[in-house]
Amino acid sequence: MAEAHQAVAFQFTVTPDGVDFRLSREALKHIYLSGINSWKKRLIRIKNGILRGVYPGSPTSWLVVVMATVGSSYCNVDISMGLVCYIQRRLPEGCGPYQTPQTQALLSMAIFSTGVWALGIFFFRQTLKLLLSYHGWMFEMHGQTSYFTKVWAICVRLLSSGRPMLYSFQTSLPKLPVPKVSDTIQRYLESVRPLLDDKEYHHKEALAKDFQNKLAPRLQKYLILKSWWATNYVSDWWEEYIYLRGRTPIMVNSNYYVMDFVLIRNTEVQAARLGNVVHTMITYRRRLDREQIKPVMALGIVPMCSYQMERMFNTTRIPGKETDVLQHLAESRHVAVYHKGRFFKVWLYEGSSLLKPRDLELQFQRILDDPSPPQPGEEKLAALTAGGRYRSPSQQTLLAGGQGSVRRGAGPGTHPGTRGLTLPRHCQGRGVRAARGAERHGAALQLWCLAGWWPGCGARGQGHLLGQPCSPTAAQLRAGSWEVSPPRPAAAPPLTPPSRPRVEWAQARQTFFSSGRNKASLDAIERAAFFVALDEECHCHDLNDDACLSLYGKALLHGNCYNRWFDKSFTLVVFENGKMGLNTEHAWADAPIIGHLWEFVLGTDTFHLGYTDTGHCLGTPNTALPHPQRLQWAIPEKCQAVIERSYQVAKALADDVELYCFQFLLFGKGLIKKCRTSPDAFVQIALQLAHFRDRGKFCLTYEASMTRMFREGRTETVRSCTRESAAFVKAMVEGTHKKADLQSLFRKASEKHQNLYRLAMTGAGIDRHLFCLYVVSKYLGVSSPFLAEVLSEPWRLSTSQTTQFQIRMFDPNKYPNHLAPGGGFGPVADDGYGVSYMIAGENTIFFHISSKFSSSETNAQRFGNHIRQALLDIADLFQVPKADS
Repeated sequence: MAEAHQAVAFQFTVTPDGVDFRLSREALKHIYLSGINSWKKRLIRIKNGILRGVYPGSPTSWLVVVMATVGSSYCNVDISMGLVCYIQRRLPEGCGPYQTPQTQALLSMAIFSTGVWALGIFFFRQTLKLLLSYHGWMFEMHGQTSYFTKVWAICVRLLSSGRPMLYSFQTSLPKLPVPKVSDTIQRYLESVRPLLDDKEYHHKEALAKDFQNKLAPRLQKYLILKSWWATNYVSDWWEEYIYLRGRTPIMVNSNYYVMDFVLIRNTEVQAARLGNVVHTMITYRRRLDREQIKPVMALGIVPMCSYQMERMFNTTRIPGKETDVLQHLAESRHVAVYHKGRFFKVWLYEGSSLLKPRDLELQFQRILDDPSPPQPGEEKLAALTAGGRYRSPSQQTLLAGGQGSVRRGAGPGTHPGTRGLTLPRHCQGRGVRAARGAERHGAALQLWCLAGWWPGCGARGQGHLLGQPCSPTAAQLRAGSWEVSPPRPAAAPPLTPPSRPRVEWAQARQTFFSSGRNKASLDAIERAAFFVALDEECHCHDLNDDACLSLYGKALLHGNCYNRWFDKSFTLVVFENGKMGLNTEHAWADAPIIGHLWEFVLGTDTFHLGYTDTGHCLGTPNTALPHPQRLQWAIPEKCQAVIERSYQVAKALADDVELYCFQFLLFGKGLIKKCRTSPDAFVQIALQLAHFRDRGKFCLTYEASMTRMFREGRTETVRSCTRESAAFVKAMVEGTHKKADLQSLFRKASEKHQNLYRLAMTGAGIDRHLFCLYVVSKYLGVSSPFLAEVLSEPWRLSTSQTTQFQIRMFDPNKYPNHLAPGGGFGPVADDGYGVSYMIAGENTIFFHISSKFSSSETNAQRFGNHIRQALLDIADLFQVPKADS
């Protein structure tokens, strides 16, 4: 109990002689140092705010302007053109500090110099914003840079030189532009042409033209008005409606994972690895708070938006009945740790000093050595963040089996349309056509609003959550904004509204965790810097066995469904053999943001901190540190029943995920560059070929692209299935074309893909614009058959490339085995694939492929084999003959 006494600042005892006070000097010292540290942080924030606010100016530049003004005055040269004298005449008279003429003159020159300095800063910022609005450089061929672009690059480099802080460029970044409706419609119709036959395409074209001529101009005006007023016309709605209003489990469906170095092993001591990594993460957080991290720059000169990094630490997703909220704290001095069903609170500081890696190792080893058992209900508590309402087996068959399912979009392919109810395969359709098809099968119809969770849903403007039935009008049925639930078997109970697990978690949180020790312990988790999971399993990568990497990925994606706190901004998972990874919540930021942290962590852990010969952290531990605090719970049986039901739903979801991860070793970026094409385009076209061989048809394909060249930009969709890629795939499958013809078709497909990617990055994408138009239509209470169809189209192939080397922590050519395979996510559609890939070096590519076991149409390993063959077949088209090598 020594640590308990140390945690108390003072004690008192009432005796017949009076009150006896006993002060703990050590505790008071820690309180004093903590207060000093808090004030230091406030002062640093104030200083950073001033320096950021005047960038590209600085106090030194202000002093130079003042000295130039004063010096010219002493040389009898009035560079102010009479303004200094004007200011001097307007100064109030009296016996104040500017009583003498000399003092008044100096003060007037200081005021004039400050005005000139501030005006110069404003001019420089506006000029930089104007320069950053130019994106023509992205569309120029490599090696064919125009004279205009060269001059532009010189100007940008001059204006962005100096030592910028992390957020120095935020106010200089341009706003995301709103595309023209006609351009968006034209690009959309072009993107769906290879997916539709002539009849379906003409139907879609008619809906699009009707929308463009009638409703779209009205919606576009509101959207343009928002773009003038808001910093970014997409990001706030995207975060709220795509992420925070989702009522289904975020485990698998939204959260994603990131892997460790797989070809090297720093240490096999679990606590030591965790000690180094936690110390590195808090060091990164300190740099983040002080804005000492350099902003990411495209081509080394174009700054990227950094606003997503603000909520990396001290952030938790708090469940709500209608919508979740992101709780972000300015400071957190501890981490929450889970091990063998028990929760601990580990302090990261001693007074104002961050604990050294060896001290942190000691604290985590104490947790590993703790023999105490879990308290009742404690072991599976985190399942509340993973699962949801229990369904009967017959309901499970209807909702998760082959007949039809309720599914929220996941990972980078998240799309509002995927939140609706998927029709059974014999009844795929829209509006009245779907209803009539169901009637022909004798189904008892139950109608659900496809977008009922949007505000202003329904003819009467009554909003409601996804899954709550409402009464459609005939006009709405004709508009196609309603879909039909799957038919019910005679033996099944009535089909209930779709499960809303986030609501279940919110209700449990309010009922069982709003007071007492449960609230205090839950606050310790939610207010932690991040969450740590000490796993008892071992995972690694075996070049001879792909199953090892796949099991590693599944462990990070969902674990055992209760050893990750899925609501935290990220969970750091450390396995028994020292390997580690992250499980990351998606609402607060996109993958490149957590990737920036992860690169810093892996590089610092390996090349800067290091380990002893026995695998422990360097240094000597401080054994006098108080032990980690065990969190206390009083979980009643009713709450335990809710936890168990949530766990069963989460387990069913996790068991249905098929994940296949593999390392492609035959070639990488090196050979692809010899083909004179973009590595990303090469892989995307290979995915189209593999998917066609796997399913015998093309599908709507999602590739995530970033829009961080704009202020508060997040992502945009690249629709990778194009007419050009489809033509190439068909030619490859036919097998009758000459190699030269196939090369020509491939180059056309590659150029098309690269152009689409550039358009998406420069704010001329398709899906975010249509998404925002749809939100406006729901706020106005109007319906659009075209938007309803667009936003209900499933993404059966959702893809994303993992970024790397955002910060150069080491030379990859010197350390070729220091490779992290990136990460992955769950499938977006129940009958589709999720594919994440990392072109990790000159000779290797990592793939993470996910699908559902419950779908008879998908098989992740089969698709992976098709990807391997597609890569080889395309590379064979450009292979240089050995005689010419």
